[in-house]
Amino acid sequence: MLFHIDPSNGVAIYDQVVRQVKFAVADGVLREGEMAPSVRELSRQLTINPNTVARAYNQLQTDGVLESIRGTGLAVKKRATDRCRKERDAIVSARIGQAIDEALRSGLAVDQVRDLVEQALIQSNVSQPEAQS
Repeated sequence: MLFHIDPSNGVAIYDQVVRQVKFAVADGVLREGEMAPSVRELSRQLTINPNTVARAYNQLQTDGVLESIRGTGLAVKKRATDRCRKERDAIVSARIGQAIDEALRSGLAVDQVRDLVEQALIQSNVSQPEAQS
């Protein structure tokens, strides 16, 4: 599993970890019942403080995404996939909505915005052929 942290994007690192784990669950990369990487393993992979990963994992437990398995670690909780998909879709929808609002406020016509969105989708499919709907 490969996560990427961008310390310069203005989003707290632990929030980025939370979001990426939720997106991994939503996409089926992390499946219900599957063990999440250990705090040490993920902090090493991302070169971030283990306390940051622990904080993210605590938030994921509070959010009902991960559950503690005694003596083993943290696993993806049952029914977490649907919850994560809904949250992912809401986040992506909000971002798309913001971009469309900005485009319309800048004076672009609806048809121009639609063309730009279609072009972006085409470019995205070229760079990500395995993208799922």
